[in-house]
Amino acid sequence: MYTPIAQTFFEAPVLELAEKLVGQYIVHETPDGVIVCKIVETEAYHGAEDQAAHSFGNRRTKRTAVMFNEPGLVYTYQMHTHTLMNVTSGPVGTPHAILIRGAEPVGGLELMQQNRGEHLKMRDWTNGPGKLSKALGVTMKYYGHRWTEVPLFIAEGPGAKEVETGPRVGIGNSGEAVHYPWRFFEKDNPYVSKYRL
Repeated sequence: MYTPIAQTFFEAPVLELAEKLVGQYIVHETPDGVIVCKIVETEAYHGAEDQAAHSFGNRRTKRTAVMFNEPGLVYTYQMHTHTLMNVTSGPVGTPHAILIRGAEPVGGLELMQQNRGEHLKMRDWTNGPGKLSKALGVTMKYYGHRWTEVPLFIAEGPGAKEVETGPRVGIGNSGEAVHYPWRFFEKDNPYVSKYRL
């Protein structure tokens, strides 16, 4: 039913790709069933010149290494106890990435509820990057995986009704980068995360 999107989809400048991702599906084929969400919120990180990016100043570490490879790879990293998912962007050597911040549940709802906890309301399953990874059952093992290959991939979705932009979330110590309007989200979608500095 769902098939991976073509590699050419990812061959776009980071800001353009961050907007294009809104409205596409993220699909995880797990041993227990298929989980599907529609991406409703992303954040673009502009590499070497972006103070909020992990790769600011072309910082290359074990964590950021995948960002210097080709576009369309999974960049996972840990924040506290959460795994966060990103899409690499830009040509080889250009460490751009896009954080998938929020998504709307579409399929595999029972599995998502099991992954997130029976007590939570559906809107709280996936309205933040760590929540989304947990709902999808995505772990650090996907670091470097191609978003064009099963079992974790991006598929063509219905698109977004209207995409708005605003400042990125939780980057209060990154100088003027705090104000860059590089967060893209579907207008009025309840699965967009809450904004905070």
